[in-house]
Amino acid sequence: MIMDRAAGILMHPTSLPGARSRGCLGVSADRFLDFLRRAGQSLWQILPLGPTGYGDSPYSGYSAFAGNHLLIDLDLLQAEGLLTCSDIPAHACASFRELEEARLAPLMKACRAFGDGGGWRSTEYETFETVHALWLPDYALFRAIKASQGGRAWYDWPVDLRNRHPKTLESTQHDLKESIDFHRFLQFQFSKQWARVHRTAREKGIRIIGDMPIFVAEDSADVWSHPDLFDLTASGRPAHIAGVPPDYFSRTGQRWGNPLYRWDRLAQDGYSWWIDRFRVLLGGVDIIRVDHFRGFDQYWSIPASDRTAQTGQWEPGPGADFFTRVMSALPDLPLIAEDLGVITPEVTALRDRFAFPGMKILQFAFGSGPGNEYLPHNYSSSRCVVYTGTHDNDTICGWYRSLSPKRSSVRRRINPCYAHLTEYLAGSHRTIHWDLITLAMSSVAAWAIVPAQDIMGLGSDARMNLPGRAKGNWTWYLDSMDELESHWEDLLRITGRYNRRV
Repeated sequence: MIMDRAAGILMHPTSLPGARSRGCLGVSADRFLDFLRRAGQSLWQILPLGPTGYGDSPYSGYSAFAGNHLLIDLDLLQAEGLLTCSDIPAHACASFRELEEARLAPLMKACRAFGDGGGWRSTEYETFETVHALWLPDYALFRAIKASQGGRAWYDWPVDLRNRHPKTLESTQHDLKESIDFHRFLQFQFSKQWARVHRTAREKGIRIIGDMPIFVAEDSADVWSHPDLFDLTASGRPAHIAGVPPDYFSRTGQRWGNPLYRWDRLAQDGYSWWIDRFRVLLGGVDIIRVDHFRGFDQYWSIPASDRTAQTGQWEPGPGADFFTRVMSALPDLPLIAEDLGVITPEVTALRDRFAFPGMKILQFAFGSGPGNEYLPHNYSSSRCVVYTGTHDNDTICGWYRSLSPKRSSVRRRINPCYAHLTEYLAGSHRTIHWDLITLAMSSVAAWAIVPAQDIMGLGSDARMNLPGRAKGNWTWYLDSMDELESHWEDLLRITGRYNRRV
């Protein structure tokens, strides 16, 4: 992957504003892309686009392949003649639950209108169904059964459904045909609308960086339809689960709860399930950030019965064989390795063997001395991506305010992180977010990416995720584009100053 000198913004589509809703793929997405181009930005990084499950986390979705139907723009459905203006909710919803409830009726009406108009027989839909035949039938059936079971997880379904008994599935497909068709329709519309956004971005010279979680959720169509690929007990529950040991974010580690892979079985057919994942995602983005890259070398295995991640142990991952097979099937696959946390020489060697760029986080750079690898003067190569912070970090302003008490006279004495930051920047930090944006832009890193919240100087209440917190994450969104757009000239100026404009 060729890495020109470029800059971009990290913001998930669910954070986009809208006059009658939030996080839609219509006018607000177009306006955001216009802002990126005007501000000299050529990269847009997003989070996983899948349908969210537990905790509304995009890293714990109902499918590794499907799209989040809450992003479907109802105005675009109206433009197709599938809805009328009166069908569309008049105001944005604050929570994902409210959004789901408000959109259910209009989406179901649009689905009926689609069928009445012969949509199922259209060439466009038939092509979509053929292209996505590897995952779409299982996903639509999974969601239909889940709805019929009151939302219960698949491992709590009646045994014949849980174990995919052929005759039971055949009768269920007949009984739940309307619901199955509804979920096929949702995926078709999401795919079409996201393709439009992706096409518009390319026309404007903007590349989209997608995100691929290494693990999938236990309650997902993937585990239900491919239980042989996961480390499950005879009852279908995980024997061990994924996470990370105690780290920067948590003293007890992070117990993610995802089932672990049977890498030996995945290897038997050349990791075809994974190759399909990469191929489907690459159809909608230009670059893929692979989350938790370390897990391909070693992964933290936690007994499923344990309440914290402290008692896990490292197990070997598939290593170079995995990427050799994947890159053979998909040559020049453009990947960014999320190589954060405690990284061993073996992980670094795996990343460098395939020339994957890694990540540098400025919030991790201070407080441990001049040799810290995240300090810009220690970047040994331009083949990396520098961030002020990620979706897992506090905002720059929130992080800065948390470093020390309000009295500036004692900050230097009690907080080595603040002292180091002050010395390194040699400034007063009246605009700490622009200080760190400048630091990122001026670094040798080929790509510099800044969360939208940091451009606006927002505080901790705009944080996207706090790892280890079960509720209250992923909810931040813009009330309007006006505040972000007001910074376009500052962003354009600093991007051009450090030769990142294209």
